[in-house]
Parts: sequence; C-alpha cells; structure tokens
Amino acid sequence: MPVEIKIRKGESMDKAIRRLKKKLERENIIKDVRAKRYFEKPCEVRRRKRKVQAFSSMLRQRYENM
Repeated sequence: MPVEIKIRKGESMDKAIRRLKKKLERENIIKDVRAKRYFEKPCEVRRRKRKVQAFSSMLRQRYENM
C-alpha cells in the first residue's frame, strides 16, 4: 500500500516532505522498516515482547492506584 500526498497549491516542497514524514510516522512504516532491517532471532522477539508487556502492565498498575 503506497503512501501518497498531494502537493497543495502554493505549498513548498519542505512542507510537503514534512507532511509525508508525519504520515509515515502515524502509519508506523518507518518503525517497521527499522525493525526489519536486521534479522531478529525468535527468542529475541519473544524477549522484547515480554519486556514491552511488563512495562505496560507496570504503567497500568501505577495509574490504577492513583
């Protein structure tokens, strides 16, 4: 699925590029490309997911108690 932006009338290229970058960030395309740049072992994938899950649950507990 290609990402496109249409340049508006009178819009500078800098602004158009900025809009493109924001769109890519919102759709997590850059994040995915960086993550897939190198091979990650299955055990490392599981470890990373566990770490994210633990952090999320810690935050959830912290803000439930407030």
